[in-house]
Amino acid sequence: MSEETQRRNLRMPRGDELFAVVTEHNGGNHVRVRCNDGKERMGRIPGRMKYRTWINEGDTVIVEPWSWQDEKANIEWRYSEQDADQLRREGHID
Repeated sequence: MSEETQRRNLRMPRGDELFAVVTEHNGGNHVRVRCNDGKERMGRIPGRMKYRTWINEGDTVIVEPWSWQDEKANIEWRYSEQDADQLRREGHID
């Protein structure tokens, strides 16, 4: 079985979470993201991810918008390039 035909079970957004694409790295633990609902938000990389998961511009991520400040969100998950390609093929993201 080739790598192309293997389908992986990927983490999907739960509850209020959304797919997003990182558009800009603002230094420290902040990035600008464009969410699937059409909004631009300031994304915060939580401490548990900061040193384990490197997040770059163009990465596909899952964000959870803050309930008290909709223009900000926490980054919850980052997809590898292969996983993002699978999400595109299956129509979950543009």
